[in-house]
Amino acid sequence: MKLATVEQMRGMDRHAIETLGIAEEILMENAALASAALLKSQVGICGKKFVIFCGAGNNGGDGLAVARLINSCGGSVKVFLVASPKKYAGAAKTNYEIACNISLDVQLLTKAEEARIETLHCDVVVDAIFGTGLDRDVKGLAADVIALINASGRQVLSLDIPSGINGDTARVMGVAVKADYTVTFGLPKIGNLLYPGYDHCGALTVTHISFPPSLYNRRDLAVQTNDRVLLPPRPAEAYKGSTGDVLFIAGGANYFGAPYFSAMSFLKAGGGYARLASPASIIPFVAQSGREIVYLPQRETAAFSLSLKSKPELLAHAEKADMVVIGPGLSLQEETTKLVRELAAAISKPLLIDGDALTAIAERPEILLKRKAATILTPHAGEMARLSGKKITEVNADKIGVLTETAQKLNAVIALKGAHTLIGMADGRVYVNLSGNPGMATAGSGDVLTGCIAAMHGQGLSPELAARKGVFLHGYAGDLAAAAKGQDGITASDILEYLPLALKDDRTGNIDAKYYEPPVML
Repeated sequence: MKLATVEQMRGMDRHAIETLGIAEEILMENAALASAALLKSQVGICGKKFVIFCGAGNNGGDGLAVARLINSCGGSVKVFLVASPKKYAGAAKTNYEIACNISLDVQLLTKAEEARIETLHCDVVVDAIFGTGLDRDVKGLAADVIALINASGRQVLSLDIPSGINGDTARVMGVAVKADYTVTFGLPKIGNLLYPGYDHCGALTVTHISFPPSLYNRRDLAVQTNDRVLLPPRPAEAYKGSTGDVLFIAGGANYFGAPYFSAMSFLKAGGGYARLASPASIIPFVAQSGREIVYLPQRETAAFSLSLKSKPELLAHAEKADMVVIGPGLSLQEETTKLVRELAAAISKPLLIDGDALTAIAERPEILLKRKAATILTPHAGEMARLSGKKITEVNADKIGVLTETAQKLNAVIALKGAHTLIGMADGRVYVNLSGNPGMATAGSGDVLTGCIAAMHGQGLSPELAARKGVFLHGYAGDLAAAAKGQDGITASDILEYLPLALKDDRTGNIDAKYYEPPVML
């Protein structure tokens, strides 16, 4: 499903009204009908009490239209205006006038305390204070009302986006409503799907408000959810070389887990042949756990990291592989970082760069521009800051913008790890992944992801599709582990062990559609 920025959504609204002839009143009515339908299905309307907080813009107009529909269905509704009704225009003004004509209970607030009793004694609060265009911190009366809503203990439905969430960045603008349900209109906005905005939405649903598919599936909408990528069937006559032969250049002193998890997850995710090139002295320790891995002992520095002298042998092994993974647990020894940069420039096969190798490459990112084969990078926010030359606060404030710019600049596929990992392509496309959970924030989890992506390439997917599929299956395996054991305390080993089941569910189509996109209401 495509996602829209605030400005893209405004453009779609204008196009629907001015070019397609869909009146603004129709769009607002369709938004209200979907919201009322959700209320009816989730909590019921007839005989229930509702409090609706309406702001000054079209979001407030949506709230007034919902109030009218609740009243029509036999619900009791009280509307509190957080701004003067004189500010209403267009369809919002029309709905305000209708509310007055049918004698709905509408009150202009001067302070939040005036709404306390009704809020604490209603069944549901409807939040229609701010829409998606909020670009300043919430203060004054609106902030007090949002605090009242959050402290009320009532179920909350937010219209379009929880008030206080920035529609483009998902940032909390000072304070934001914590909703149980959100119905977003037209398309999900970026603020609906990224954190922390997503966490404030509760159960998110979408209504296209009668937009035709040609409008909400436009090719110029470059951001979308990470929908299902189909794996090629596993051939009956498959052999280990036909399902991926990958060289892992990983490991160093004190880093025995990273090479193990990356190579072993490749095998657990369906890969065929994992060759691990590591400093000779650490291989006996890794081999105690990973008996299925093929080991290639390499010359090492005095600090037990990979030596520059191993370059010729590593390049020879790389030529025999389908893909090369470099970085997990390599260390930041000066000689080793120099080796990484020289290998990245010389390897002719698809290359996945992770961990310490990302830091080495960040010092000379222009190396990647000389590569002819595909490059996949898997940074967390700190590594992304180094790759992009920006501060980590800048990365977190505009993840999609920084990701898009950096993927294009480095001509690479980049999986920016985090809550709802983002996969950016060199052509500007960005995919938002919906699988995964906070329990996966644990040592070694990123190494499991690395091997999972390599396995998807080994099974026949292009580097772009492999990155998307690997990110999804890694997150889904983490969700299976959390469902069985709880989020607290799951480890990289748990994620690793659930990869085969994740693959099984994927191949049988036994994965809930919610993992690919929010549900759509008419």
